Amino acid sequence: MLDVTPLTEGWTLRHDGAALPAAVPGCVHTDLLAAGVIPDPFLGRNETEVAWVGRRDWTYGTELPAPSRHEGHEGHEGHGEREGHERTDLVFDGLDTAAEILLDGRPLGSVRNMHRSYRFDVTGRSGPLSVRFTSAYTAAEAVRERLGERPNAYPEPFQYLRKMACSFGWDWGPTLVTAGIWRPVRLEHWSTARIARVRPLVTVEDGVGRVELAVDVERTRAGAELAVEARVGGVRAGARIDGTSGTVVLRIPDAELWWPHGYGEQPLYEVELTLTDGRAPLDTWRRRIGFRTVELDRSADVHGTGFTLVVNGVRLFARGVNWIPDDVFPSRVTPGRYRDRLTRAAEAGVDLVRIWGGGIYESEDFYDVCDKLGLMVWQDFPFACAAYPEEQPLRGEVEAEARENVVRLMPHASLVLWNGNNENLWGFRDWHWESRLGGDSWGEGYYLGLLPRIVAELDPSRPYTAGSPWSGSWDHHPNDPAHGTHHSWEVWNRRDYADYRLTVPRFVAEFGWQAPPAYATLRRALPGEALAPDSPGVLHHQKAEDGNGKLARGLEPHFALPEGDFDRWHYLTQLNQARAVAAGIEHWRSHWPVCAGTVVWQLNDCWPVTSWAALDGDGRAKPLYHELKRLYADRLLTLGERPEGLVLAAVNQSAAAWDATVTLRRMSVAGDVLAARELTVPAAARAVGVLRVPGELEPAGPKEFLVADAAAGTETLRAVHFPVPDREVAYPRPHFDVSVTPDAVTVTARTLVRDLLLQADRLAPDATADTGRVTLLPGEQVTIGVRGWKTPDAETARTALYCVEPAR
Repeated sequence: MLDVTPLTEGWTLRHDGAALPAAVPGCVHTDLLAAGVIPDPFLGRNETEVAWVGRRDWTYGTELPAPSRHEGHEGHEGHGEREGHERTDLVFDGLDTAAEILLDGRPLGSVRNMHRSYRFDVTGRSGPLSVRFTSAYTAAEAVRERLGERPNAYPEPFQYLRKMACSFGWDWGPTLVTAGIWRPVRLEHWSTARIARVRPLVTVEDGVGRVELAVDVERTRAGAELAVEARVGGVRAGARIDGTSGTVVLRIPDAELWWPHGYGEQPLYEVELTLTDGRAPLDTWRRRIGFRTVELDRSADVHGTGFTLVVNGVRLFARGVNWIPDDVFPSRVTPGRYRDRLTRAAEAGVDLVRIWGGGIYESEDFYDVCDKLGLMVWQDFPFACAAYPEEQPLRGEVEAEARENVVRLMPHASLVLWNGNNENLWGFRDWHWESRLGGDSWGEGYYLGLLPRIVAELDPSRPYTAGSPWSGSWDHHPNDPAHGTHHSWEVWNRRDYADYRLTVPRFVAEFGWQAPPAYATLRRALPGEALAPDSPGVLHHQKAEDGNGKLARGLEPHFALPEGDFDRWHYLTQLNQARAVAAGIEHWRSHWPVCAGTVVWQLNDCWPVTSWAALDGDGRAKPLYHELKRLYADRLLTLGERPEGLVLAAVNQSAAAWDATVTLRRMSVAGDVLAARELTVPAAARAVGVLRVPGELEPAGPKEFLVADAAAGTETLRAVHFPVPDREVAYPRPHFDVSVTPDAVTVTARTLVRDLLLQADRLAPDATADTGRVTLLPGEQVTIGVRGWKTPDAETARTALYCVEPAR
């Protein structure tokens, strides 16, 4: 039987002639940090102090143990004993990125792709093992010199090397160019044959699940009769291996369907496949699968070209978030950290996670959690915001990594879509690439040729789309909102978030608004700094071009800028982020089924930074995270302006009809009810009900607003509409009472209190609140659950409570 020896201990990293202890998996930066050679690059402006690390070459070393006495002897009995193995392979699951591997001073091979695994025959060999990494800059610049300059969105050579692009910095990430053995390494000892690859094609039709396992094996010698036996859900089947391949098919009657989060359960089936030589098992492969169908409806209609996910025959409005690498040093992301981030996404109503193309193919831990939670995964191939050469040595690497990762990820029921790239088709058309390229290759052959062929060959059970955004063909602009996927970045970059309401894209795959991280996160990342929007550390942890300028211009239509008041600026920018995303999602969800999904940019961060994330770099929730819970709930009540006037929409994504009984009140800012009516808004299952607000209820001027309340199960949904921006509203000075218990803060409003927010981390760095922004009418009360605050008192709680105030 195949036997494994992990090689995670005893590694060293060579630095200036000295051997430092090295963690494997890990990277150079984390090893240098552990040894005290460099400061924490996440703190202050230390990022610039460690830039030299990415420009150097580095060597990892260990001792490969001596082989057992019988290793390499053919025909030895006892397959379960290491002494009987005929072959030993050195296996690297991930090397970052360009390296030469040497054993006892002799080359085993060279590598240049972070997204692949590697295997070397070391049978009968031992001695010093070295992995010599060339600086990613050196490797990438050599390819650029050979193939010629290509345009990209950032002044770094990330498209010339198959490496995580955001290692080279992004508009939310630091420039920390890594090197290292970033995934596990081991010795595999085996005899006769081993399982080289299993390609599982999982389908279901009329309640019968079908699992087709295409098996490739590697042999040490020809002639041995090999067979495979597979088991799924109590069903067994077998097949012979003809040469080096074979196929076994299992049919599972009454297969339980796997459903996305919120639509049903997520039953998973264990698959076990064993390779034998007729006498004993040689190798075993195990995975968990789920039975479901997934289609992508891209039909043309009167609105343009659709982009609707259909799972098990049910058409979905995708409630999505974009995912970036959760740490700029990915080897530090543990299974528990994946579980925490993704569980919180599911708790916010998210049902789709898009793995963005400037990062990585994530670890099995990520997809395993998504399988269990019902989070659909949209997987980008790793291409982002650049023209990528299609010549060697890149083309062969792209094909090899795609083939490996398509097959690796196929077992996961959560994986529903392959996407060719992020913004490169759009970039070619709109970012002046075409004229600069002068006919040179730029990646189109990958996205419209190579990658769809690989997916069609290896994984025909899942849809593929060439890019995001992409209209489906060159007949339409790549980012045409009426066709396919759309990225909405004019809003934020140049326009106010109110402009989200001007269009109804078919599927919004990226949109978002920036805000600073939580206060406690800033305090940890910028120790000792007097915080201000333009203080040195705050500006360093703002990577977007003119990011603070855009934050200020985004506030201007709604609030007066709070000059000299960092705490107020912090609250208002976080509030503006939540409101901006709400403006988009409320509008687009209310236009289902024309719009079939929103994927917020972004769920998470890779370090402490001002960004578009809902969970900041320390994992703390911004107000946006709590807002997503409301926006992505099955039932949502909205008020919005349309060409026909002010409308009330009852969005119902549940499986049951909802006759929403809505109480509408036109009120004065002083708290008086000026007019009121109760209306019923019928919304069928997975549908939207829309009613024009009666004229007598429409608020006018700076002293009126409209509030709509409706019951949804045990909860009351609320929508509020002010006819003028906040800076023009004649708000009263907010007044409220505060009381506390060991696990809650209760606020009782004495006036209108708009967008009340408790910033729990101001009470204690580890404190959390279970509620985001809330608007209270006079006399109303809200109780906010708080955890992690050991010494509650009302006056301290009041210092962490913020709300909208009258314009000064």
